[in-house]
Amino acid sequence: MAGLGMLPRRWRHRCCSLLLPALLVSWVACQAPPVPAGEQPWDGQDVHIERSFVPEQCARTVRSGDFVRYHYHGTFPDGSKFDSSYDRGSTFNAFVGKGQLIAGMDKALVGMCVNERRFVKIPPKLAYGSEGVSGVIPPNAVLHFDVLLIDLWNSEDEVQIQTYLKPEKCTRTIQVSDFVRYHYNGTFLDGTLFDSSHNRMRTYDTYVGIGWLIPGMDKGLLGMCVGEKRIITIPPSLAYGEEGDGKEIPGQASLVFDVALLDLHNPKDGITIENQQVPESCERKSQTGDFLRYHYNGTLLDGTLFDSSYSRNHTYDTYIGKGYVIAGMDEGLLGVCIGEKKRIIIPPHLGYGEEGRGKIPGSAVLVFDIHVIDFHNPLDSVNITTHYKPSNCTVLSKKGDYLKYHYNASLLDGTLLDSTISLGKTYNIVLGSGQVVLGMDMGLRDMCVGERRTVIIPPHLGYGEAGVEGEVPGSAVLVFDIELLELVSGLPDGYMFVWHGDVSPNLFEEIDKDNNGEVFLEEFSEYIQAQVDSGKGKLAPGFDSAKIVKNMFANQDRNGDGKITAEEFKLKDQEATEGHDEL
Repeated sequence: MAGLGMLPRRWRHRCCSLLLPALLVSWVACQAPPVPAGEQPWDGQDVHIERSFVPEQCARTVRSGDFVRYHYHGTFPDGSKFDSSYDRGSTFNAFVGKGQLIAGMDKALVGMCVNERRFVKIPPKLAYGSEGVSGVIPPNAVLHFDVLLIDLWNSEDEVQIQTYLKPEKCTRTIQVSDFVRYHYNGTFLDGTLFDSSHNRMRTYDTYVGIGWLIPGMDKGLLGMCVGEKRIITIPPSLAYGEEGDGKEIPGQASLVFDVALLDLHNPKDGITIENQQVPESCERKSQTGDFLRYHYNGTLLDGTLFDSSYSRNHTYDTYIGKGYVIAGMDEGLLGVCIGEKKRIIIPPHLGYGEEGRGKIPGSAVLVFDIHVIDFHNPLDSVNITTHYKPSNCTVLSKKGDYLKYHYNASLLDGTLLDSTISLGKTYNIVLGSGQVVLGMDMGLRDMCVGERRTVIIPPHLGYGEAGVEGEVPGSAVLVFDIELLELVSGLPDGYMFVWHGDVSPNLFEEIDKDNNGEVFLEEFSEYIQAQVDSGKGKLAPGFDSAKIVKNMFANQDRNGDGKITAEEFKLKDQEATEGHDEL
């Protein structure tokens, strides 16, 4: 049957060709059982309506001139069926009050809500009268219709927007040519779901206002904030029109989109800086080529966390301005101070682009909350600031001197690493002997006892990229606050023992006490120690004296037989080349 019950008499002979495009049958409609006739008496003169179901919410009712899509069962009073839209698998679509329906149906539909169900009795004079429809509807037939309204719109309708969640802070809204990422559920007016980005677990990503979307969605998205949720109701004239989309959406269907905006940017956007906190003291700002250590939390615009250096308990360490990081971060890290905190908002064309990476979806705006821990340049040397210097500063530290000093060691952000003061003992070294990192060796030069200074050491003169596990982070700039407490002058470069005064011309004979022409280690050690004790000689300070003497003996014992002969014995200035710890 081709919808005979819906047509005016003058169209009954051509009813089959006048049906409007089909709509997918909703679950509710397909399951709709026949509604029994009401018990109220009916005089048979006018349309009789029983409202068997009325939805709790009814934002709009049918008026004359509206376009409707509805399902129906058509039966005679004895219950025999003469027509049904369900059997055809498509709604019946028509304008109300414009002569496209039998008069009784025109009256019966007025005032209906979407999802409302009515049982309608129509007398012959408001149906097919005394003529009927040959072979289908006999003359003077009373018609019963079980009607379920699926859709309703008017040719004058525009896009309707209902915002039900809007963030308190909204610094930017969608404008024409913006690129957006959003989730949505798409339904018909009766609530039937036809599409959902949530089901695909992927946002819908598109430009707005340039024709990539149906016109109604283009209009409905304008003015939205990230985090906002709204319901956009679109009439078919601004959606898929009379033809539908050829798939899930039938012709003349109103569409309802429940939209949540996750992301928003424009291809012309640069990076944005927010919540900047700069320390009061900022002696230096980062430049291209600097190596920077910073902490960060990385989120999407909707607040979704995708990465955090804090969770790894390790800073992110990189050169800046050289392409080691995404372009937006390279730009955002230039000109920062140590200790500075700020938010860097990076559009996708300066981030990970259309492809994304890992947990970062394609075309995503990135938000980084960063905290700059330290930075340096590979060309940096040790920086020394003297805070106190005694007036009688005549003896300055040099290579070979034995130093005792206190220090507090920290990172540039103030994190304390170590302190001799807290341990209650000095740190003792021989300057220039490799007992401390090169930067500290440089920082201790030319100090006098009582002097206090701050020494800043870049990592290439400190502990390098590796750092010290559990103590000093890799690539860390170190800050030492130093006070020199004691200085013992060292020996000339290359010497581990020197004489105070003239050297005896019979030195070998003095060492060889038993006069046997051979000196063993015990004799040698006793003699050298006696010279030191009497003040006639001096061993290099800060080293194990026994090891020095043993090394001196080994250098004199040129054939390595464990004894020194007169032929082997030579003074330092008698050597052709330097580099030995001889007398």
